[in-house]
Amino acid sequence: MSLPQQEKVYSVSRLNREIRSLLEQGFASLQLTGEISNFVAPASGHWYFSLKDDKAQVKAAMWRGNNRYCRYRPQNGEQVLAQARVSVYEPRGDYQLIVEHMAPAGEGLLKQQFDALKLRLAGEGLFSSQHKQPLPARINRVGVVTSPTGAAVRDILSVLKRRAPQLEVVIYPTQVQGQEAHRQIAAQIALANRRNEVDVLIVGRGGGSLEDLWCFNEETVARAVFTSELPVISAVGHEIDTTISDYVADLRAPTPSAAAELVSPDGAEILAQVRQQKQRLEGAMQRYLAQQTQQLHNAHQRLLLQHPQTQLMQQAQKVDELSGRLHRAISHQQHRAQSRVSLAQHRLQQFHPQQKLRYASQHLDGLKDKLTRAMQTSQQQHQQQLAVLAARLDSVSPLAVLSRGYSITKSGEQVVKSIQDVAVGDLLMTELHDGRVQTQVLELHPHTDNKENG
Repeated sequence: MSLPQQEKVYSVSRLNREIRSLLEQGFASLQLTGEISNFVAPASGHWYFSLKDDKAQVKAAMWRGNNRYCRYRPQNGEQVLAQARVSVYEPRGDYQLIVEHMAPAGEGLLKQQFDALKLRLAGEGLFSSQHKQPLPARINRVGVVTSPTGAAVRDILSVLKRRAPQLEVVIYPTQVQGQEAHRQIAAQIALANRRNEVDVLIVGRGGGSLEDLWCFNEETVARAVFTSELPVISAVGHEIDTTISDYVADLRAPTPSAAAELVSPDGAEILAQVRQQKQRLEGAMQRYLAQQTQQLHNAHQRLLLQHPQTQLMQQAQKVDELSGRLHRAISHQQHRAQSRVSLAQHRLQQFHPQQKLRYASQHLDGLKDKLTRAMQTSQQQHQQQLAVLAARLDSVSPLAVLSRGYSITKSGEQVVKSIQDVAVGDLLMTELHDGRVQTQVLELHPHTDNKENG
């Protein structure tokens, strides 16, 4: 059956609209990888770009409401993994992708692995709340599984020192990044359980990229956390970072510092709770005493005609007994609170900068004494060496030779070594040890041996 002629004629806008509807229904959502090109980010906040491979390309748009959740700003030439739906830009008839989520290609593959492992472990019940252990009501020693040189351990120790200096901390050192990190983390969790020397474990590290945090998404770490008999607090990265270990752990802290706060009740809060309990106890005892007093009064009224004096004395004794018990209980509570505050103050004084400065000053004085003794010893050794060298120099000095009766005779600047160096009438200068003598050659008398030899 043929359609009426007017129904076969499409306007361009109608055609584009229906094609858009078909594409959006046929490709509700898909994932694809490609290279970013022609990236543009106008003032509207939307992103426009193309995704391409070595044979084709397609235009894409990512609206401002979606791209604000991207952890990075894409650049031309980057390989990405995109979650998108197919649509048509009707005014131009261009088909395009509407990107809803985008990540670097490597991070996208890790995200897929993360989702797959999360789904499988959840199916096994590793995330179930029935397996979660509560934190101990009283914590005396805290174990920390992390890098001993990272920022996380410094943050944890800083918070514990400030809030609860009486807590002991045991560090279980491990790598928190790299191929071997997940095995080391699992091994240290197992070691802490074997030793059983802490009340709770904090497992984590500071922030980083998905690749940096990946060791906490490994199944090895997840199962080590799940089988731990010690309560485990997962403290990985920043508040926005989520790892598999966060889901398995008994408790998740948004940051390592927050984990330290969870295991360290503030001293001021403890004191406030003690005071509050003291006030409640006093109020309860006062109400009890008032009730007992009223009962005593009623009993006194009933027994007034029988034995008034005896009954009164008994009830008064009972009131005194209850009052004494109240005061002893209050004193006991105050003593316990003061003891805990004194202990906290003593621990805090041990970490006071003035104490450390005193130790450093004593150490510096010791070093100064050693330096002074070393300088004196060195000076004495150099003086002895100088005296030895001076004696050696004096022994070879020409003046020392002259002092033994020898002399040096010069004709001008030339030393006279032979009578052949002078002639009759020459003026000569003779150097003695205590002065000079000028002479004139009157005669020359060579030795007989020299004549025979000549």
